[in-house]
Amino acid sequence: MDPTIAAIKHPTLSPSLSASTTKFIQIPKNETLQYQLQSPFHILPEQPTLEQTRQIHALMIKTHFNQTKFSPSAQVNFLITSYTKNSQPHNALGIYAYLRRVDYEVDNFMVPAVLKACSFVSMTQLGKEIHGFAVKNGLIEDVFVSNALIQMYSECESVVSARLLFDNMDERDVVSWSTMIRSYVRSKLYGESLEIIRKMQILQVTPSEVAMISMVNLFAQVKHIEMGKTMHGYVTRNLEKMGVHLTTAFVDMYAKSGNLASARLLFNGLNQKSIVSWTAMIAGYIHCNKLEEGVKLFARMIEERIKPNEITLLSLVIECGFAGALELGKQLHAYILRNRICVSLALATALVDMYGKCGEIRNAKAFFDTVKNKDVMTWTAMIAAYAQAHCIDQAFDLFVKMRDNGVRPNQVTMATMLSLCAEAGALDMGKWVHTYVDREVVEMDMILKTALLEMYANCGDIDGAWRLFRESKDQDIGMWNTMMAGFGMHGCGKEALELFSEMERVGARPNDITFIGLLHACSHAGLVEEGKLFFEKMVHDFGLVPKIEHYGCMVDILGRAGLLDEAYEIIKNMPIKANTIIWSALLAACKLHKNTVLGEMAARQLVYLEPQNCGYNVSISNIYAVANRWNDVAGVRKSMKNRGMKKEPGLSSIEVNGYVHEFIMGDKAHPQIEKINDMVSEIGKKLKEAGYIADTSAVLQNIDEEEKETALNYHSEKLAIAFGLISTAPGTPIRIVKNLRVCKDCHTATKLLSKIYQRVIIVRDRKRFHHFREGTCSCGDYW
Repeated sequence: MDPTIAAIKHPTLSPSLSASTTKFIQIPKNETLQYQLQSPFHILPEQPTLEQTRQIHALMIKTHFNQTKFSPSAQVNFLITSYTKNSQPHNALGIYAYLRRVDYEVDNFMVPAVLKACSFVSMTQLGKEIHGFAVKNGLIEDVFVSNALIQMYSECESVVSARLLFDNMDERDVVSWSTMIRSYVRSKLYGESLEIIRKMQILQVTPSEVAMISMVNLFAQVKHIEMGKTMHGYVTRNLEKMGVHLTTAFVDMYAKSGNLASARLLFNGLNQKSIVSWTAMIAGYIHCNKLEEGVKLFARMIEERIKPNEITLLSLVIECGFAGALELGKQLHAYILRNRICVSLALATALVDMYGKCGEIRNAKAFFDTVKNKDVMTWTAMIAAYAQAHCIDQAFDLFVKMRDNGVRPNQVTMATMLSLCAEAGALDMGKWVHTYVDREVVEMDMILKTALLEMYANCGDIDGAWRLFRESKDQDIGMWNTMMAGFGMHGCGKEALELFSEMERVGARPNDITFIGLLHACSHAGLVEEGKLFFEKMVHDFGLVPKIEHYGCMVDILGRAGLLDEAYEIIKNMPIKANTIIWSALLAACKLHKNTVLGEMAARQLVYLEPQNCGYNVSISNIYAVANRWNDVAGVRKSMKNRGMKKEPGLSSIEVNGYVHEFIMGDKAHPQIEKINDMVSEIGKKLKEAGYIADTSAVLQNIDEEEKETALNYHSEKLAIAFGLISTAPGTPIRIVKNLRVCKDCHTATKLLSKIYQRVIIVRDRKRFHHFREGTCSCGDYW
């Protein structure tokens, strides 16, 4: 039973209010202040400190709540509110518990104050008890009380209860609507938020400025610029003058949507700019990668003697992390140090996170080591930095050190660890994390459940992912989408289609991400007609506007099936300008079906869009090599060399006994390389005995056939398989992760090896999973 609810039924507080409160409040010894407060006081401070609250509380006890013009009820409400505002909600709830026990009349002013204290400590159970009390005593009819209950449920992450209460309200005011909108936004249920806004419009509810700010913030989050513009027009028509807070919300919305001109126009029109206004505009420039303008505006802010506060610096550092703006991030860090600004844990965590996101792992660790009294989020930020740099061993070492320092990991920490395991394909480590979550009773929220599901799917255990999905009592759209994407990666097209049918049966509404996963599944399984059908269904049945990713999936579906002309027609006719997603899908299909003309055109488009991307230059070189245009190959490679570009090497990794081992082609650095090479030789002999003939077309170099065969023998995935065979017991599945697409020769060889050595071999390449078993592959040679 919740301790506060228990206190209501069986209080540990003494029978009188005076005795109960003096248990945690002592009469202050400051004689001067005591003298000032002993006389009847007629004004209560609006924002008392904790010490002032305690002193006032003590005087109220001493005077039996009679020596003031305020009623005892008003004094009690003051104490409950003040303790909550001063981060002492348990004191506030202790007072309430006693009052309920002695049948003190709890009124409609006290209930919202107590609910705020419940929200502070996420006491949903107590909040529900108060809800029942309000219904029983008729207080629920007061819209002020109902709004406070909606707010409490929202802050305690019980948005379903908030919506149920909202729907059953006989009377709603504008605060009810804005509170419900904020509740959905807080839970990142943006579609539901938009639904509430549309209902407001239908019922012609005039929003308050607070409600309008909530709406504009929502449009910024979901990048719904059209609705944002509509709101801007409504405000312009109906308000004589926009307040600074609402104007700042519009600045933020336009900046986040990339419309910097409109954002700057509004910003410049502000006569009195708040620090939040400056922050929104500068963050907008960083967000849109207009770093020079951001730096200039920051300098102008300093020139106008507006000192950035911690919130400003925190916002800008976070934005630098997302934008990868390392130099600006360093400048902000230097400004903090130069001006001796006190670095809070939140700001320290943001700096660690910024360096990690920008790939500066050394700077992240160096600064992390200087932070004193690190909290769980600071540790998690450093773990995430290691995860970003693919340093799995360091991340796990830091996790152990975090526990040794007495810091208990939370859901974010565990989700970060699981994402790291998923990225590395480290199933054993992922299972260890799962066991830790269960053993240490880490609260399993939806984000953590989804991270677990993704880990099993990305580590090749699609059956484990499916079991976890089935065992979950409640699935949000994120879990459905993750399971759908998992089936797609593993080539389980039929299962993905069945899962979508189940979604429709249970009433789970798919979103644009659902259809990306579904179309990927159709692509990998060769379900061309089904893919076309779902693309149409997305538009006509669910009213979703196709994004560039959906068009990319359709090009991929058609291209893999050899329908290159049809794929190209989609590119020419789609309403969005083709980007690298589109041209990459077409290029991959052209390589697969050896269409040199269309492939060269796609490769040139990619090189034009991203001239510094080494992969696209390699692709055009490979197209020339397939056509035996070696002079053109030499020209491309010379150009790459002159620009300092290097081809990304093929890298394969395998997890054995909790350690991830990595191999590159022709690797000689591994401690067991001699044994690995011996196994490679054995593999070569057994493959030839089984009738294997090397497919040297995968070696796009102008060398003789024997050299090509030798090169194929030492591809990174073959080295990883050889290591797996000598390092694991017979019959143990071998799981490989490769950073590039598996070549045709390795695919053929691995099928044979699964039969020769009676092993299940699971390979995750850049595009999908291949499950090799008894001489066959799950992809059906369609990849």
